[in-house]
Amino acid sequence: MQKPTIAVIGGTGAEGSGLAVRWAKEGYPVIIGSRSAEKAVAAALELSDLLPSGSAPITGQTNAGAAAAGAIVVLSVPYAAQTDTAAQVVKGSQGKTLISVVVPLKPPKVATVWHPEAGSAAEELQTQMGDQVAVVAAFQNISAGHLRDLAWEADCDVLYTGDSKEAKAAALALIHAAGFVGIDAGPLANSAVVEGLTAVLIGINVRNKVQGSGIRITGIAR
Repeated sequence: MQKPTIAVIGGTGAEGSGLAVRWAKEGYPVIIGSRSAEKAVAAALELSDLLPSGSAPITGQTNAGAAAAGAIVVLSVPYAAQTDTAAQVVKGSQGKTLISVVVPLKPPKVATVWHPEAGSAAEELQTQMGDQVAVVAAFQNISAGHLRDLAWEADCDVLYTGDSKEAKAAALALIHAAGFVGIDAGPLANSAVVEGLTAVLIGINVRNKVQGSGIRITGIAR
């Protein structure tokens, strides 16, 4: 059975590109989205070189083109770029699941939790995209450093939030495909807490002189 095509908007960045490689390895065709089609194509070629034989293809398009061509849209950009980038993919995302990897960090104090007026980046995104797009927040609390290493096995969980049962199921399938355990953390309103944990983890990394601290939920059978 053909797996759905994933449009990774911001797929030239560390986390987006790492997730793209992992999904392609598991048979999901991936389209890297960027403001520049040339940059997206170059990134897709670079990422394709990391894949073992038998993987699904990684291609590149503009953000708008990638969103229109993908069955599932993933937004992985800095919070400061969220509004402008989302505006480029509103049309192509209608009727689809959109997974937000965005974290609202406010420099220079990125280790201090900060929330936008809407409550969270994901809730802000849901308002901008409209009711015909099902936003799920996920992957906020994982380190991008190991993602491109396909031999690396995750030792942390992915908390995901959303208001659509079907969209959350689609997100969970991609969480598993990327090699993580997914934990349903409730409605999209709870994304404010999940996003805030990223700032907490940044501070933990600094104080403990590490780079990849994460979240793991105890008491659940695995």
